[in-house]
Amino acid sequence: MPKAGIRRAAVAGTWYPGEASALAAEVEAHLGAATAVPVPGRLVGLISPHAGLRYSGPVAAHGYALLRGRPELTAVLVGPSHRAGFAGLCLPAAAAFETPLGPAPVDAELAAALLAIGPPFHAADAPHREEHSLEMQLPFLQSVVPGLRVVPVLMGSQSRAEVEALAGGLAAVLPGRQAVVLVASSDLSHYHPAAVANRLDASVVADVERFDPESLMQRLEASHEHACGGGPMVAVMKAARALGADRATVLAYGDSGDAGERDKRRVVGYLSAALSASHG
Repeated sequence: MPKAGIRRAAVAGTWYPGEASALAAEVEAHLGAATAVPVPGRLVGLISPHAGLRYSGPVAAHGYALLRGRPELTAVLVGPSHRAGFAGLCLPAAAAFETPLGPAPVDAELAAALLAIGPPFHAADAPHREEHSLEMQLPFLQSVVPGLRVVPVLMGSQSRAEVEALAGGLAAVLPGRQAVVLVASSDLSHYHPAAVANRLDASVVADVERFDPESLMQRLEASHEHACGGGPMVAVMKAARALGADRATVLAYGDSGDAGERDKRRVVGYLSAALSASHG
């Protein structure tokens, strides 16, 4: 896979602190406040939000706290593309993704294995350049996993075909790799009054809690207002099941009105969930 240097942080200093010590302190504060939720067996995947750190960080921390103590790990990050339009599944050509906490190296071997599958997998840096959905996962991962590597994947259309291709590709290349966690990056409903948002989000949370990716896919095909990263959620759920996960645990739910000025008039919903294998 060709290398094209480092993908520079796009939203440092706006969506999260741009100075390393301030960023580390905020991440640690969110991790310290996260309630421990028991997750049975081997952790295979996470569902995590991707809004500004002050808004979604308190929810995201519940998932990333589960990774404390892991000396090394490859995180396969799957998110929606908010800014670039394209078809297929886009990995970067870049060798690393940078935040104020330093560079997170791309796992070149695993990325190459996915690209070797061929279309719809392809490599390009441009769609990743300004995208926040994967970048927002990095400060947590860099804080809890010293030996972190990443495989960033953006979904273009989030169609059923892309979902199945990604789930199948991950299921094909990941068996036998123990130090890997899948991460689906998604916020839930956008800009409804909190009561409406919480009702819409409850259906998605229930699909996740039942570990029912097909129900969630059908819901998304009927209306995309439920989750901006619904395709990544479904793909990661399907791949996790193929890799032995048999349990979904909802760790935390909240909305943007829980933070700051606590404005509940137009909120974005956030979910943190863990996908785990009871055996093995």
